[in-house]
Amino acid sequence: MAEFTMELNEDQKQVRDWIHGFAADVMRPAAAEWDEREETPWPVIQEAAKVGIYSLDFYAQQFFDPTGLGIPMAMEELFWGDAGIALSIVGTGLAAIGVVANGTEEQIGTWIPQMYGTPDDVKVAAFCSSEPDAGSDVGSMRTRAVYDRAKDEWVLNGTKTWATNGGIANVHIVVAVVDPELGTKGHASFIVPPGTPGLSQGQKFKKHGIRASHTAEVVLEDVRIPGNCLLGGKEKLDERLARARERARSGGGERVKNAAMATFEASRPAVGAMAVGTARAAYEVALDYAKTRTQFGRPIIDNQGVAFQLADMRTQIDAARLLVWRASWMAVAGRPFESAEGSMSKLFASEVAKKVTAQAVQILGGNGFTREYPVERMHRDSAIYTIFEGTSEIQRLVIARTISGMPIR
Repeated sequence: MAEFTMELNEDQKQVRDWIHGFAADVMRPAAAEWDEREETPWPVIQEAAKVGIYSLDFYAQQFFDPTGLGIPMAMEELFWGDAGIALSIVGTGLAAIGVVANGTEEQIGTWIPQMYGTPDDVKVAAFCSSEPDAGSDVGSMRTRAVYDRAKDEWVLNGTKTWATNGGIANVHIVVAVVDPELGTKGHASFIVPPGTPGLSQGQKFKKHGIRASHTAEVVLEDVRIPGNCLLGGKEKLDERLARARERARSGGGERVKNAAMATFEASRPAVGAMAVGTARAAYEVALDYAKTRTQFGRPIIDNQGVAFQLADMRTQIDAARLLVWRASWMAVAGRPFESAEGSMSKLFASEVAKKVTAQAVQILGGNGFTREYPVERMHRDSAIYTIFEGTSEIQRLVIARTISGMPIR
């Protein structure tokens, strides 16, 4: 296992600079257009696929970086380019993580390539967990999966919401209830193959930010999928459910992770890196503006009121990045998150992104409030980080429970 270092190695720097160049040359020039259109930027995704950024190989290489910094480094640079387009490029990754975290080697090899498609025929995937009445409260999930033993098929019924790429995806990963009596321990994840009857797109949401990323409901009506589309397989599920039932009977309190939580826990430092990228982008615009904008005969950065804001912004961004890097390194090193370090990184970076982008708008004044400058869009985009993949309130609850050992409600 590689030792933690504060310095990227030469290979990592080359990858970082390559991604940064794509973000600067391809994503940024297209950002305003796709934000206004509120449509999936298929041409940009295809360009990312052609250069190798939107591919299974690319994310595998970053995922298996022995320092753990490959994924957060890539996320920061892409989201520095534009959050909406970046989420369209990386949104498939959450579904892929769901398969890697819960699936068999055969399922990983079969389905993840189908999530990405080819450079000439790009595809996307969707991870479907949240429901209209079950967002942070995953225990209220109602989507059911019932096993038809005679046909060796699972039958799914329910409605999912807030699904990135929902309805337009080639492959959908759906979290559903298999045993309602076990609460969150009775959940499992399923692969819904392309073209499966009964799956349809519901409402497409018109959003405050990240508008280039498609977000919609996914409706499941008697969706029948083969038995081997249960992630991890039925034998493993039956064993897990049996252990959960035995613990319930004996009154045991051992914590069992459900399928959705395993996916979110693995992705939280990456979301923190996304927030760092957006914050850094807004800070850089504000810094450049403050050095060139003159009022009362001098650049506005000469005023302590502006200069101190920029100092705080840079300090907070660097602190957020360090929390993200620590959590990412701990994960790859097999170190347990004994103080919920993954949630810490996501919480702090998300809050920093909202604060820094708001400060950037303030530094630009009236210009910051217009769409002529990108900080307006960055400020809108930053709002999502404290909401998706676990709100800031949920992160604080996770941290509080972890450090106290108490069932805080």
